[in-house]
Amino acid sequence: MAAIDRLLTIMDELREQCPWDKKQTFESLRHLTIEETYELGDAILSRDLDEIKNELGDLLLHIAFYARLGSEEKAFDMADIAHGISEKLIYRHPHIYGDVEVENEEDVKKNWEALKLKEGKGKKTVLEGVPKGLPALVKAQRIQDKVAGVGFDWEKPAQVWEKVQEELAEFQAEVAQGNTNNIEAEFGDVLFSMINYARFLKINPDTALERTNQKFIQRFNYLEAKAKALGKSLQDMTLAEMDIYWEEAKRL
Repeated sequence: MAAIDRLLTIMDELREQCPWDKKQTFESLRHLTIEETYELGDAILSRDLDEIKNELGDLLLHIAFYARLGSEEKAFDMADIAHGISEKLIYRHPHIYGDVEVENEEDVKKNWEALKLKEGKGKKTVLEGVPKGLPALVKAQRIQDKVAGVGFDWEKPAQVWEKVQEELAEFQAEVAQGNTNNIEAEFGDVLFSMINYARFLKINPDTALERTNQKFIQRFNYLEAKAKALGKSLQDMTLAEMDIYWEEAKRL
């Protein structure tokens, strides 16, 4: 595509002429790429299509930059990246490009995980491919997806909900005992089981939690603005006063 060729040409020029771009390495770009990914995530949650387009452009720039760095080390270039993902998609979709038959998306996911294990690349276990640096909530989700992909899973949502209740009871028992280490461990079990239940309900727990975060922020900002309009600080207001405006924010 002409647009991609134009981007790669600009990337070459920046790498050769711009002092900042000249200094960058795989390692120096890493945290910036992570930041751009989160910015794309924010745009998606806001359903802002213009911003999604812009953030995708930023991520595409990073891919072009890594491709340039790879070519400098004679390891890979943009064409290698594109060919690589194309071959992977064809290999992991035998129900499209082969003679494998599937009944639903769960069959597709199980085939995907099984084929990943066959590919090798030094990974010999199902969970070896889960990135260590993932946020804990997202990591739990990926762990559960992967083990379910090889058949290690509950059969019905009701069974998972029973597990949630079991973990809640164990958590409450430890709270009653007051053992901090055990309380933390059991709380982790509660979260892990809730994330698993969300999977059965076809809910993305990370998205659900972020929506709640944004809802809380909007309501708290409303409360803060109301206090300022009254010439008060939040510290000067009673909890009962704040609750009035909190409920007002909820109604709005």
